[in-house]
This record gives sequence, C-alpha cells and structure tokens, in this order.
Amino acid sequence: MKIDYYCFPCFFKQSIIAGNLAKVDDNIRLKLIKETAKLINDIDITKSPAHFTTFLHRRIREIIGRDPFEDIKREYNAISLNLYEELKSIINNSKNSLNTAYRLAISGNIIDFGIFTHIDIHETIQNTLSGSLTIDRSQELTEALMSNQKVMYLLDNTGEIVFDRVFIELLIEIGKEVTVVVKGSNIINDATMSDAIDTGITNICRVIDNGSDCVGTILEWTSPDFQKEFNEAKLIISKGQGNFETLHDHNDKKKDIFFLFKSKCKPLSKILKATKGGSFIAHSKKDYIYL
Repeated sequence: MKIDYYCFPCFFKQSIIAGNLAKVDDNIRLKLIKETAKLINDIDITKSPAHFTTFLHRRIREIIGRDPFEDIKREYNAISLNLYEELKSIINNSKNSLNTAYRLAISGNIIDFGIFTHIDIHETIQNTLSGSLTIDRSQELTEALMSNQKVMYLLDNTGEIVFDRVFIELLIEIGKEVTVVVKGSNIINDATMSDAIDTGITNICRVIDNGSDCVGTILEWTSPDFQKEFNEAKLIISKGQGNFETLHDHNDKKKDIFFLFKSKCKPLSKILKATKGGSFIAHSKKDYIYL
C-alpha cells in the first residue's frame, strides 16, 4: 500500500496525539507539528504509510525525550486483562470457538492510540461478533490451521494482545505450536516483549521480537534472526492494519498469511471497498486483487 494524499492529515494527527499523551507544553507541540511538516517535505510517496510513520515516531520520541505512549500502553494492558475471563467465557460458550476467537481478535484491534483517542471496547466486541466481515476468509483460515502444526502470530497493539492471548490459548488447546512476534523496541502503542510478559503471553508460548521499531512489519528493517523464522513459517496470522499495509504484497506461494484487522482510515477503506471500521480476515493468496 502506497501513501495516499488522505494520509497527510493523519500524520499531523499522530503528532498531536503524541503531544497530548506526553502532556508537553505548547512550544513542544508546535515543534512536533513543524517537524512533521519537515519530514513530509521529503516524503517518498511510493512507500507505505508505515514507512513514513516509523520515521515520524522516531523523531517524536527524540523531541519529547521519552515514549509518549508508555503510560497508556500499561493502562490498556490492565484494562484488557480485566476483560480476560469475560473473553474466555465468550469463546467457551460459543458454538464455533475458532470463529468466535477470530472475531474477538479482530475486535481487539480497535485499541490503537496512534489513530483513536476514545474507544468503546464492549460495543466493538458486540458489533464485531454479530456483524459481517467485509472480507471473510475464516473457512480458509480454519482449513490452514487444520493442515499446519506450527503458527507464527504477529502481534499489533498493547491491550489488544489480551484478545490475542485467548485466541492463542485456543490454538494451543487444539495442538498448535505457536510462535508469537512482538516489536524489538517501542513504536506507538505496539506490543514489545515487556507487554507480552505483563499480559502472560510468555507463560503460554514462545515469544520472539522482530528486532525492529517499525510500524507494521517492514521485513528489510527487521533482524536476520526474525527474517529467517518468517521465511520458514508456512502459516502466519498477522494482526492489525500496519502489518496488512506492509505485508499484503508478500509474494510467497508456499506461505499462507491471514490478516485479521479493522480498517481505520479512508485510503485503506477505499482500496478495500469498505466502510471505515470494517472487519477483515484477508488471505495473502486470494485477496491481492483488492490492493
């Protein structure tokens, strides 16, 4: 996915959100806006939005002097952990536990403070469980799970990862060997190793980091160790819009990548012929036509 002109207001919005979360003074807020404009002046619109926002948030952290998302990441891990038993109960009481787990994992993707400043988690859960998916490859995902022993699971946001945890626990229950992937260092509110520890994911499966602070998964910016594991993986569950933006065109006919996410912006919604907020289970082998 390449940068769209509608991406530019979002770039400025992300700088404003970061300044608000960090509670910086007006001088720093103005500097964040000016630096965003300066970076945009040299932007390469042939790259994905994730490429630019990676550079943008590196600069934001430099200007502020710390990670502006640190506190809200901890807050939403705690909020989501309080929902853990409820999420487990929803899966355990469902007629099709896998399909329910897919939808719960998608609903958790609404927790994204690089884009949103207010969310209603319970409303999103109910709407995602009962609503239709814009692209629904749930049957193909289930078939892929039945024919693959190993699963690589790319996490996205903090808070959301508790929703992923209940899905991962179900995968383990049905005999799958799951390797979870987190970011190598801080970027927006994406999950890192400390978040996997705090939410108990390291207690249930193997967790590795990708050696990078990039938005999404920009393979050339990840570590050689991660690239080796990624290249060897036959089945990948990829969470979030950023991972979709950066991996949708990964051309490996021997690999199945399933993208579970909500569409959070106008450019992507336009490409996918969906309303903003639409829910997706897309498949790398079948849904390239949409991109």
